[in-house]
Amino acid sequence: MSTAIDTRQETVPAPHAPAAGGTLRRSRSRTRLELAFLLGPGLLLFAGFVLVPIGVAGFYSLYSWNGFGPLTDFVGLRNYADALSGEVFQGAIGHNVLIAVLSIVVQLPLSIGLALLLDRRLRGRTVLRMVVFAPYVLSEAVTAVIWLLLLQPGGFVDEVLRGVGLGWLVRQWLADPATVLCTLFVVITWKYIGFGVILLLAGLQGVPVELREAAALDGASSWQITRNVVLPLLGPTIRIWIFLSVIGSLQLFDLVWIMTLGGPANASTTMATYLVDHGFKRYEFGFGSAVAVILFIICFLFALLYQRFALRRDTEGAVG
Repeated sequence: MSTAIDTRQETVPAPHAPAAGGTLRRSRSRTRLELAFLLGPGLLLFAGFVLVPIGVAGFYSLYSWNGFGPLTDFVGLRNYADALSGEVFQGAIGHNVLIAVLSIVVQLPLSIGLALLLDRRLRGRTVLRMVVFAPYVLSEAVTAVIWLLLLQPGGFVDEVLRGVGLGWLVRQWLADPATVLCTLFVVITWKYIGFGVILLLAGLQGVPVELREAAALDGASSWQITRNVVLPLLGPTIRIWIFLSVIGSLQLFDLVWIMTLGGPANASTTMATYLVDHGFKRYEFGFGSAVAVILFIICFLFALLYQRFALRRDTEGAVG
């Protein structure tokens, strides 16, 4: 009798095991369906508008093709070699790098200073924030046209300089190879400084007021509080701004193309303007595709290295 009872007790849990396994499989299948439903449209758009064009550009870059007719003149990596060995393209890379370095050296301190100023309780602070951010709202085309009118010979900028006794500074701002790149950087700074200020102001909202008050009670000056408390806590926001600024500098096109077309004498050519000039104006679509792939690789490598060495601790902290 006891043996039969024990046998029944041992066989009772058995029917429940398949049910638990089936429930787990259904739960996993439902999770997969939910992920596919939520991520599927975004992944399709990313593949259609990013991955496929990159692959097509890489395929075209292996041919000498003018955009008309079939692809018959296979040249392999010659387009890449011609681009990388060309003095104009090398100069374009240097111009992009210079703009990126100037953005970090000039725009970053200026953005931090303005953000710290506009974070204080000032009369008309909201209006000042709007004035600083307003240029960023304008499109690149509108910004370029406005500054073309301001910088034309005898224009507003020249008359203001002459009016304050600085007429000796007047020059051909966009026609002088020695000054055109610096002039464009001033326009770029005016256009994008508002974005940096707003981003840093958002970061300042995450700095606890209690830490500032505790440092002040310990006798720290305003500069010491800013340097030892505010700036370290603002580090993740600063690193994000640097990443966006460098990527934007490497892809710079609109303002330069409208204002100078990369001139004079290629003094303001960037990788993007060089790409458009050869790919569309000169109908060298194979060569232009190679330049596009090079630009993509440069931006991609920078993003990977920056993520690895600069943003890793921020993302790990967020995940943790």
